[in-house]
Amino acid sequence: MMFKVIRRVFQLFVYIGFVTNVSAQDQPNILWITIEDTSPQFIGCYGNENAETPVMDFMANQGVRFENAFSKGTVCSPSRSAIITGVPTYKMGSGNHRSNFPIPEEIKGFPKYLKDNGYYVTNNSKTDYNIANVNQFTKETWHESSNQAGWWNRKNDQPFFSVFNIPDSHQSRTMSMPYEWYEKNVIQYLLPKQKATNNSDEDLPKNTKLIPLKPEALNRFHTKHVISDKAFEMPPIYGDTDAMRKQVARVYNSIKLTDLKMGNILHRLHEDNLMDDTIVFMFADHGEGIPRGKTNGIGLGYRVPFIIWFPEKYKHLSPWGTGGIVTDDIIDFEDLAPTLLQITGIEIPNYMKGRPFLGEQPKPKKEYTYLSTDRADNGLDMTRTITDGRYLYSRNFMPFFPEVKYIHYIDIGEITQHMREDYDNGKLNEFQNSMFKNKPPEVLYDLKNDTWEAFNLVDSEAHQEILKTMRARLKTEILKERDVHFLPEFELGEISRNSTPYQFRIDEEQFDLKNIFEVANLVGVEDDAFQFLKYLKNENEIIRYWASLGLYHLRNDLSTEVLEQIKPYLKDAYAPVLINIAATIYANSTDNKSSEILKTYITNENPHLALSAINYTLYFDDRSEFRSHVAQTYNTTSVYKVKASCLDFMSLEGIVDNDKQ
Repeated sequence: MMFKVIRRVFQLFVYIGFVTNVSAQDQPNILWITIEDTSPQFIGCYGNENAETPVMDFMANQGVRFENAFSKGTVCSPSRSAIITGVPTYKMGSGNHRSNFPIPEEIKGFPKYLKDNGYYVTNNSKTDYNIANVNQFTKETWHESSNQAGWWNRKNDQPFFSVFNIPDSHQSRTMSMPYEWYEKNVIQYLLPKQKATNNSDEDLPKNTKLIPLKPEALNRFHTKHVISDKAFEMPPIYGDTDAMRKQVARVYNSIKLTDLKMGNILHRLHEDNLMDDTIVFMFADHGEGIPRGKTNGIGLGYRVPFIIWFPEKYKHLSPWGTGGIVTDDIIDFEDLAPTLLQITGIEIPNYMKGRPFLGEQPKPKKEYTYLSTDRADNGLDMTRTITDGRYLYSRNFMPFFPEVKYIHYIDIGEITQHMREDYDNGKLNEFQNSMFKNKPPEVLYDLKNDTWEAFNLVDSEAHQEILKTMRARLKTEILKERDVHFLPEFELGEISRNSTPYQFRIDEEQFDLKNIFEVANLVGVEDDAFQFLKYLKNENEIIRYWASLGLYHLRNDLSTEVLEQIKPYLKDAYAPVLINIAATIYANSTDNKSSEILKTYITNENPHLALSAINYTLYFDDRSEFRSHVAQTYNTTSVYKVKASCLDFMSLEGIVDNDKQ
């Protein structure tokens, strides 16, 4: 079936003149089409015969498809901060979703370098760069960034770099928004015209009107129909029920609509006679917008579909050749900025350390890549990952939270509600149940033989040498890169008052990462509470912070003796430690002192501290005494992550319905 689709697509591209003559332009135009929240498991050319993605399939069949492309984060803003700057989140402190800390003046949006060298650069239109002063940064980076932006306003023969972000595979479509909203915004555009009620150009978003959604040109092979609930294999991570199939079908249809719109962008490029001079990139910003995908520090969160198509005159820039090439080279989003600068002949700034992987002299292949996941929306998290493309090892430094956390934007999805209901009613298998329990401190997955990462190989005797190697590599990368997210988000905020996290992390006297890591690396694996008690006496507040997290992880197994020795630290001078200790003690008994501390921080004006305190209450067996304080914060805060955490609390307490947007 896939061969027939590709053949039809190839015939169509020849028909519209996609295979054309070489023009005179010397510098390549570059078109980026980014899509949202999509894993390769749901794309046809990556082996899913149930997917309907003929545009991506054709481009892969004529270009280069990457098996091992990874985002630097598992949610949009950290991922996009790495893309636009060429600097990973763990250096800039941009790993926490929508955190907006400052970065050094010398770090620029990489399109500025193209702009300064004669390129016309446009963005249509998502930014979400996760840094301070983003408006000025965006203005400096692009000639135009809007839902009207495109290559069409450049000077004659001026080379361009144009980015289009297609939102139709975003989590809002695949799971979070109500089903009726999905029907209106996705299904209606897939129906045959006589059955649709709102698929005229007048009903489309403004940016789509530039490239009308019509079944013509590149999209003649995109049959107008809806992918049914029965037309695909269910991922084994979910129960195979009618209710769950209805939800997973949203993924397939949203990606089908996305692929259709990709075809329309390419059609406009062809109509403007620009195919001969334009290299086309197609990729997702991170993994699939479904429970256990996006926000989760495993392959389903990091790995993305990634395709590059080269016109005849620029095929020499592909080290692998073209025409259906599949490469297992490892690339990640730190590599994109230096790669584009290299193929456009622009000097790469020293602060960009990624691998330029295109051009006549690409840098050597990577053996592995280092990836990271931190807070997403209102869900605290910290996972560090190393992968060589075959095996993926993740260390969960906050293993006391589950894979499917209480994150409001996930919990409002019907799919999550079905899963929680099935979990409560004992309808899930052992693996599916595990998503709602504390994460293991370590996971090791074989991405080649375990596509959905269902089998953790950490305890496999046959994989102990691989595990040992991966652990060592991860530690090496953390210390070499001086990962600034081993500081709590509160501390990043304090640093940002007078400096930047990027600059702070370089100073070894200020940031004693080696000793901090030694304590952090005990969390989840050390079950002797007295080891953490010892570190609670350290004068370094970050070491005390990690010691208090280690005790929180052991909270359900602490002896009376240990609890008594912890209580004096309810007077710790460092607020993050104080909150962790209070949560640890309160989980064991309704201690008045600990509950008062938590209440104080739930209503604290500092959003990092308030969010931390509220997050812990979500996982208490009895959270009723915090109801009025959470309600107070909900009514007074304007910070989304804090308000969303309040909504999760109020939903768990039955104060609001979980469909509140």
